[in-house]
Amino acid sequence: MEQATQAPLKKTPLNARHRASGAKMVPFGGWDMPVEYAGGGVVSEHMAVRTRAGIFDVSHMGEIEIAGKDALAAVQRISSNDASKLQVGQAQYSGLLTPRGTFVDDLLVYRLAAAHFLLVVNAGNIASDYAWIAEHIHGGGDAVAVDASSRYALIALQGPEAQRTLQPLTGVDLAGIKYY
Repeated sequence: MEQATQAPLKKTPLNARHRASGAKMVPFGGWDMPVEYAGGGVVSEHMAVRTRAGIFDVSHMGEIEIAGKDALAAVQRISSNDASKLQVGQAQYSGLLTPRGTFVDDLLVYRLAAAHFLLVVNAGNIASDYAWIAEHIHGGGDAVAVDASSRYALIALQGPEAQRTLQPLTGVDLAGIKYY
């Protein structure tokens, strides 16, 4: 009789910080992720985010870069929104679609440069989304997809006090940045 072995949980770059801060860690989609911090419980953390601000480690999300002379055409072919409207530094919420218009996944599309895009996909679908993207942009000109997930760490800051919380940490005028 063979016993199945589970792969070790992956860890985000902030894992040690979560543990040192007393986070309750749980398995989530193959990752060791914080679910709450000691002290108040989930309800108080929820209320803190709704009334002030909360920071979330979303480094488990997938990052797929598409670059090349025909990168825009490739992104246009596989996503539901018009990526040509994006200026460098902007993002849009979109759908990763089949040629028939059905959903593969939802994602964020960032324009990093004129011919360089970053697609942020759901953590549990990184491998399948990357395979699907690579297959569907192949042969469509000068564009290549790269699973760059291991090169990125992501944090999300949310709540009505998010801007005020982040502003002292950057020289960028956050008030001037529009949604997405």
